[in-house]
Amino acid sequence: MSRPHVLLSAAVSLDGCLDDTGPERLLLSGAEDFERVDAVRAASDAILVGAGTLRADRPRLLVNSPQRRAKRVDDGRPAYPLKVAVTASGDLDPGDPFWTTGGQRLVYTTESGAPRARTRVGGAADVVDLGTHLDWAALLDDLAARGVQRLLVEGGAHVHTQLLQLGLADELRLAVAPLVVGEPGAPRLFGPGSYPGGPRSRMRVLATERVGDVIVTRYAPTVPGPGAAATAADRHWLRLACELATECPPSQTAFSVGAVVVADDGTELARGFSREGEDPVVHAEEAALGKLAADDPRLAAATVYSSLEPCAHRASRPRPCARLIVDAGVRRVVTAWREPDTFVPGADGIGVLASAGVTVVEVPELAGAAVLPNRHLVAAAP
Repeated sequence: MSRPHVLLSAAVSLDGCLDDTGPERLLLSGAEDFERVDAVRAASDAILVGAGTLRADRPRLLVNSPQRRAKRVDDGRPAYPLKVAVTASGDLDPGDPFWTTGGQRLVYTTESGAPRARTRVGGAADVVDLGTHLDWAALLDDLAARGVQRLLVEGGAHVHTQLLQLGLADELRLAVAPLVVGEPGAPRLFGPGSYPGGPRSRMRVLATERVGDVIVTRYAPTVPGPGAAATAADRHWLRLACELATECPPSQTAFSVGAVVVADDGTELARGFSREGEDPVVHAEEAALGKLAADDPRLAAATVYSSLEPCAHRASRPRPCARLIVDAGVRRVVTAWREPDTFVPGADGIGVLASAGVTVVEVPELAGAAVLPNRHLVAAAP
């Protein structure tokens, strides 16, 4: 089961502050950005905050737009996303609007904080004991088991810092306001410590837009991986490719594979899966690339995400998928699972790609998801 896509969301000043040191909350965003955040909330399955943010800001974490709530209901989802609070101590204010406004609520805490949390919030929320400490990986696994696929994290700084340092954040969406706080004691978005990718590691910019008078930039944090570096965004798109593989019509003679082509700015260009549509022998990468013009200039900087290593040999087409990728001008491929010898002994699509100068990133942690729709074909599947 894949963990949720974790989106860190925050607004900061030009000097990286979340607030000033005054008694009133510093408003960094305007009406246009609040509307953007409302849309992001509506697209999320759950919204998470730390107890410190609850105490300082008393957020309700609601979807304010009636139209967006109605759309969620039409899609078979609750009107409001699940609201998640994280507290090590269990020190929660039962009168906080978080507990008294719409949406189901969930508290993650420690074994020492659980009794206090249950006393404080009573029946207003389910309380989950994570053990001796706040185990963020276990928290995400538990949310996945509850059906959460997209998790929006709205603070605070301590929560954002931990998720980023642990390599558990898939995306950072940062709204920068055109003002300088200039106070040494003002709270900042990230704290000191070691971050994935090493000191001064640069994140990958996915997109930038102006919203009112703030600039919103989407980043993909760098996550260490075998060989070439994988990013958290890579894991997101590769998870999608693995999910697409489950849509393949079943076959006893071919693997079920999903593929996504993504532009350098993080825009999805095309997707496909094996045996898609009317073609009983089309491969996933072939199906995805076939939806784009051969001379699409975005392909040169794009990434192909494939749940299975692109094929190096095939009987049903004159060109295997590895060659199709090379001929399309794509220079980067991310995959989860190396092709076993089930149908083609000694398959080496990665070798074909690498010899043509294509960067190949393997993410073995997602191999299980890639294997899942193919268990009937692989005797020793993990």
